[in-house]
Amino acid sequence: MRISKEKAADNRAALIRAASKLFRERGIDGVGVAEISKEAGLTHGALYAHFRSKDELALEALSYGLDQANSRMYSGTVDGMPDLARFLDRYLSLESRDDFGNRCAMAASASEIGRQDNALSARFAEGYMVMVRAFERQIAQNEPGSDALARAMVVVSTMIGSLAVARGAAKGNPAVSEQVLQATRRLVDELMRAPARTSVTS
Repeated sequence: MRISKEKAADNRAALIRAASKLFRERGIDGVGVAEISKEAGLTHGALYAHFRSKDELALEALSYGLDQANSRMYSGTVDGMPDLARFLDRYLSLESRDDFGNRCAMAASASEIGRQDNALSARFAEGYMVMVRAFERQIAQNEPGSDALARAMVVVSTMIGSLAVARGAAKGNPAVSEQVLQATRRLVDELMRAPARTSVTS
């Protein structure tokens, strides 16, 4: 039985949402296409009607997750700029730490993406740089003349890594997990506002 274009589009979107959630919760290699289809309320065959392979679906799922992050970052603005303080408060929170399936796709998959194909790696890098550019603009505004790009790259890398570490420590040592998030939040503010230190050589 043929389905309408609208229904086909809805099914495709449901598969992407389901894959994005499950991949963030359990990893790309930890989820099969049958599980994704079931989560989306569709059959195994329906998935392959929309995607040639699991890798193709993984690319779309990663893109969906990165788009979610960008939407959250730009959900509020201050003087035409993203409200990055608000974004950071939410990103480095216990709620974000504990919500694998709906929060940062980069923190959920950073170590795994390196074992995937070139397309996923390129999309990861693209999503990373979108976030970096937002922070770069804010840092350049706060500290004209600073190496805003380098500091923004450190900020975003620190955010992603800290969320991953906080998740890793959460069950075994909740206190350490919380300290990681709190310390990162303080130090990120310093990186965004304070001039970068220069080394002195004799």
